[in-house]
Amino acid sequence: MTTAKFDGVTVSTTASVYFDGKCVSHGITFADGTKKSVGVVLPATLTFNTGAPEIMECTAGSCEYKLAGSDAWVRSQAGESFSIPGNSKFDIRVTEPYHYICHFG
Repeated sequence: MTTAKFDGVTVSTTASVYFDGKCVSHGITFADGTKKSVGVVLPATLTFNTGAPEIMECTAGSCEYKLAGSDAWVRSQAGESFSIPGNSKFDIRVTEPYHYICHFG
């Protein structure tokens, strides 16, 4: 199931822009202090580093990703998610806009 909306959140109106505009996201904060980001990755192959563990939930489009230490690319599409350990990195390959929610934690 894909998350369609969040109620009762605070949204950062200033976007975080990465990789020369290939990834744009907005931070959201819930009443209990939980933080997530919502955004889009445009067609590119990028490498992201993580601090905290993350779950990438695809809300539209698709991507292929490769976790640190793996040689295998795995496809993820709308309604699916994948987990990345903290203090790690992952590669993401996108051929169409990939809309996501990043769950930190």
